Amino acid sequence: MVAVHKISEDFYEISFSLIAMHCSLEDHAMAYELNKYLKLNFKRCAKDLDLKTHVSFPIFEWNDDVKEEHWALIANKSQNVNTEVRTDLFQDEPLYSTDYLIPEYKEVDYFLKIEQEAIAMGGNLLKSILSIPKVVLAYNVDTENLKSKNNLIF
Repeated sequence: MVAVHKISEDFYEISFSLIAMHCSLEDHAMAYELNKYLKLNFKRCAKDLDLKTHVSFPIFEWNDDVKEEHWALIANKSQNVNTEVRTDLFQDEPLYSTDYLIPEYKEVDYFLKIEQEAIAMGGNLLKSILSIPKVVLAYNVDTENLKSKNNLIF
């Protein structure tokens, strides 16, 4: 008889905070503004987050060695050109599709993921993010009830 071992979800659970941001900035401009207003040092990762073929999300990361935190800025939307052959009136025009990192938050433009040992997000971080001129809205996301939580493990 073969023994079957299962790993519980609590074993590999990573604690992190997640902040949703609504804004009209491009990803590199958003990273620049966060660096400027929050005194961070985001840099573009060499590889994007690939969820499936032809769907990738740009990631900007920063490690705070003093506070032992890992910060990641990631876009929620990925717009891709479909390679389907079209036979309609607009066959010469490209057909775009939009995929989401967290589909239950389709209106969110960016997520700020902060991994740390003891999570204690204060209101000062949200106030600083909201002080960025192009940021319309920023708020904490409850990660416990998030259906697409596995998409944030990278």
